[in-house]
Amino acid sequence: MTRNRLEAFSDGVIAILITIMVLELTIPHGDQLTDLLELWPVFISYVLSFAYLAIYWNNHHHMLYVTERVDGTILWANMLLLFSLSMVPFATAWMGENDFAKAPTAVYGATLLVAAVSYTVLQWAIVRSQGEDSVLKTAIGRDVKGRASLVMYAVAIPAALLQPWVAYGLYAAVAAMWIIPDRRIERIVQAREDERRALGERVE
Repeated sequence: MTRNRLEAFSDGVIAILITIMVLELTIPHGDQLTDLLELWPVFISYVLSFAYLAIYWNNHHHMLYVTERVDGTILWANMLLLFSLSMVPFATAWMGENDFAKAPTAVYGATLLVAAVSYTVLQWAIVRSQGEDSVLKTAIGRDVKGRASLVMYAVAIPAALLQPWVAYGLYAAVAAMWIIPDRRIERIVQAREDERRALGERVE
C-alpha cells in the first residue's frame, strides 16, 4: 500500500466518525431556545471530541507527509489507531447522554488514553521504518507533549470516579496543548530543504 492510499483511507474513517458524532446531536422536542439547554452535555461532549479528532487528523497528516515507506507494521499500527478512534463516538455519546456521570467520563478518558498510546505506537513504527535520522525522529525529539498527555489521561481516569468535572478539565487541557498545529515537522523539513538548496548553490 502506498502512503497516499493509507492517508486517504484514514481520512475517510475520521470523516465518518465525525459524521456519526453529529448524528448523536438529537433535535430538541420543543421550539424554544431554552429547550436547547437540555442538550448542553451532549453538545460540549461533541465539541471536545470534534477537537480531538481534528487534532489527530492534523498530526496524522503531518506524520505521513514525512513518511517515505509504508510497511506491514505501519499498516497495522495505523489500523490500531483507527480502531481506537472509532470508539470515540460511543464514549462521547455515553458521557454526554449521562450528564458526565463518573463511569462514562472515566471510560471516555480510557478511550483517549488508548488512542494516544496507539498514535505513539504508529509514530514508533514509522520511525523504526524510516531510520533514526529521519525527519520524524528529529522532529519528535523527547516528545514532551506526548508523554505529558499520557500522564494527564492516566490521572484523569481515576479522577473521573471522584469528580468528573476535574477529569473533563484535564481532557480539555490536553486538547488545548495540541490544538495549535505542531510546527516541529514543518520546521525540520524547511531546514533540510534550505540545507540542500545551499549545498546545491555551492556546488554550482
